[in-house]
Amino acid sequence: MKKYIYIFIILLASCKSKQPVVPKIEEVKKPEVVVVKLRYVKMKFAEVNTLDRNRAYNLGKRLLETCNTSKFKAFSKEEATEKVILNATVEKISKTCQKINARNGKFIDLNLIEVIHDTETDSYNFIYKIAYEKKYFERELYVTINSDGKVSAISTKEIPVSHK
Repeated sequence: MKKYIYIFIILLASCKSKQPVVPKIEEVKKPEVVVVKLRYVKMKFAEVNTLDRNRAYNLGKRLLETCNTSKFKAFSKEEATEKVILNATVEKISKTCQKINARNGKFIDLNLIEVIHDTETDSYNFIYKIAYEKKYFERELYVTINSDGKVSAISTKEIPVSHK
């Protein structure tokens, strides 16, 4: 019986209770904040460089007044990119003016309606409502000023007037 008691004591001593498993406390990482940068941002007129705003207006008006006077003063290298200078030929402008005059009549003035900043290219897209003597069709003028302060694109688009 003494043998059994010794074996029992040895068994009790060898059977240690397991320690509870405690999870390690790891450093909790905060999720990264992802900032989405919009490519096209609508600008307030006052936030836009006055020189760019004036250049867009003056060159757009000069181009559209050509339809009234039939006299076009070519853009200089300081005012416009080479691409715009090459595309603004007397023949192309004359052909476009014939269409515009037939549908819209005499050019009156421009009214700035929106400025969009392209943050990727750092250019500004100026959108003007063009006032003509005939009110059957509306036209908009789009003038893009690049980061060098030159006109890099200029175009018009006709928008039918909705009858209310």
